[in-house]
Amino acid sequence: MILANATVATMEGEGYGLIPDGAIVTEGAQIAWVGPMSDLPAAYAAQDRREMRGRLVTPGLIDCHTHVVHAGHRAAEFEMRLNGASYADVARAGGGILSTVKATRAATEAALIAAVLPRVDAMIAQGVTVIEVKSGYGLDQETELRMLRAARAIARLRPVRVRTSFLGAHAIPPEYSGRADAYLTECCLPALRAAHAEGLVDAVDGFCEGIAFTPEQIKHVFDAARSLGLPIKLHAEQLSPLGGATLAASFGALSADHLEYATEADAAAMAAAGSVAVLLPGAFYTLREAQLPPIAALRAQGVGMAIATDCNPGSSPMTSLLLAMNMGCTLFRMTPLEVLGGVTVQAARALGLADCGRIRPGLRADLAIWEAEHPAELSYRIGATLLHGRIFGGMA
Repeated sequence: MILANATVATMEGEGYGLIPDGAIVTEGAQIAWVGPMSDLPAAYAAQDRREMRGRLVTPGLIDCHTHVVHAGHRAAEFEMRLNGASYADVARAGGGILSTVKATRAATEAALIAAVLPRVDAMIAQGVTVIEVKSGYGLDQETELRMLRAARAIARLRPVRVRTSFLGAHAIPPEYSGRADAYLTECCLPALRAAHAEGLVDAVDGFCEGIAFTPEQIKHVFDAARSLGLPIKLHAEQLSPLGGATLAASFGALSADHLEYATEADAAAMAAAGSVAVLLPGAFYTLREAQLPPIAALRAQGVGMAIATDCNPGSSPMTSLLLAMNMGCTLFRMTPLEVLGGVTVQAARALGLADCGRIRPGLRADLAIWEAEHPAELSYRIGATLLHGRIFGGMA
């Protein structure tokens, strides 16, 4: 396939790595050549071309932090928060994550798959080619594995790649109320080992927060992940500064996510470890938070910043990665270049993927074609669907 006369944002080198009158050649599932039309090799001259007419082509987008597999919704809690309840208040009242746990435990694998596919379709319609999916709404072995099996099924049923994260350390289930350590020992870690044995886990995540698990408890989860050879990620510093980001960095984490209360020291630790900061403006917006992530410190330390939807039923019920990009600019004061890099180059790093996120020969031919002239349009328009076409593994 030859995409001809395109504005190509390779996300290589300086800025967007723009090639104004460019071409991309794919062979099979890979990119074979990219460059100016005037330099198109003679070997491709006689091949059929797909005319882009100056349209923007970017790497396929990557949503690197989602809880997209779940049952039910929490619209009533949204209303509670608007009437003055905090996220922590809702959780302590038995709502929040635990209300989704109840609904998800009651759902069959088929029901979970049926519920998730429309959300995934909405993501695909905005140029997404890779989705990370977390467990964490089961909090028992049976349901955690069921969620991960449903996540794996997405990639069989839709043209999208799926990376799974085991998030058993998401909350303390009612049957273990007040016994977090026992939950980790008796349920969470055995579930992790069972999921790993079944080939369902690509990374291990946790929620380090006052309403969830302490850094010391998370350390036990990370030790178990390390013993299985699994990379780690962490929900850290979302609601309070507990040192989770620095803990994650000490384990060489792929990423630390949220980070509203992260410090300059956290940023320095993440930079030294090569961990990506995954910023989630949808949750910041929905929860009406006031504490901004330390963008300046992350920039100063050279920490890569990714953007994701955090699609979940409680704090970020959205599937639009384009809207998350706009929010990254308007709420967090990131630049259009940073947010596009955040859903391509840095999102790939946050998932440990080296074969996507840029347009370069030898990488996967995962591409998004936009009704746009310049990359800034993707974050400038407020969640607008500008997608003209999508190439997944070389297939249109």
